[in-house]
Amino acid sequence: MNAQQTHASEQTNRSEQTRRSRRTHQARHALGRYGEDLAVRRLTAAGMTVLERNWRCGRSGEIDIVARDGDALVVCEVKTRRGGGYEHPMAAVTPEKAERLRGLAERWIQSHGGAPPGGVRIDLVGVLLPDRGAPVVEHARGVA
Repeated sequence: MNAQQTHASEQTNRSEQTRRSRRTHQARHALGRYGEDLAVRRLTAAGMTVLERNWRCGRSGEIDIVARDGDALVVCEVKTRRGGGYEHPMAAVTPEKAERLRGLAERWIQSHGGAPPGGVRIDLVGVLLPDRGAPVVEHARGVA
C-alpha cells in the first residue's frame, strides 16, 4: 500500500469512527430522554407539577426536571440504565453531583423569582430498563 492509499484508508477509518460515535451519542440521548419521559409520568402521578425539563445554566450544568410538590420546589435528577453490568441508577448521585445540583437549584431560584415557601428538595428518579419486561422506575425524595 502506498502513502496515498494509506492516507485514504486512515480517513475512511476516522469517518467510520465519527459515524459510530455520533450513533452512540444519539442512542444515549434517546435512552436518557425516554428515562426522563418515564420520570415525568411518575412525578405527575405522584401529584407533582412539572415546571421545566432540561433547564440549562450556561456551562454549570443542567437540571433534568424542575417540579412543584405542594409549596416545595423539587429539583429532580434522572438516571437511566439498561439492564446489565452498570451500577444501579439510584447509586449514581455522588456527593459532588449533589453539591452541583444544590448550586443549580439556587441559580434556578434566582432566575425565577426567589425561593418557594416550602423550600427546595432534591429528588432522584432511577429508571432501570431490563433486557426483558417493563421498565422499573424508582423515586427517592430528598436525596441531597
